Amino acid sequence: MKIVNILRLIVSILICQLAGFIGSIFTTPAIPTWYESLKKPFFNPPNWIFGPVWVSLYLLMGISLFVIWQRRANNLQSKRGLILFFAQLILNAFWSVAFFGLKSPFSGFIIIVLLWVAIFLTIQNFLKISKIAALLLLPYILWVSFAAVLNFSLWILNM
Repeated sequence: MKIVNILRLIVSILICQLAGFIGSIFTTPAIPTWYESLKKPFFNPPNWIFGPVWVSLYLLMGISLFVIWQRRANNLQSKRGLILFFAQLILNAFWSVAFFGLKSPFSGFIIIVLLWVAIFLTIQNFLKISKIAALLLLPYILWVSFAAVLNFSLWILNM
């Protein structure tokens, strides 16, 4: 692998991890206070699971981004894919702001539905460019699907 490719891979992963870091600024202080006080559904995972899952998902997202970045050239499909990717990444970070920062399961649910759609569209687009890039995002959409159900349940239980 050329040095420029290694740097692109590192940057791609760091960009995704940065989204997670931004989200954690709003998440971390709310967990022991507000989040702990919420009524939770029976399927709510233990708090310790979320960190490792998200770090792993951001890693996969970063690798997926790198694959598309490598193929971008002047390809309109790749540019569209990158726009969709960054749109979902922004929604990803904004979910933490809405849910934890604003302490609003309802706002979080609206954002996570939009996030799910954006991830789905990103996967569809990436599939046309690279099957590997699309497959790397499957664990992400599966986790966000679960998170959407959890978010909805938290909203309903705490109305």
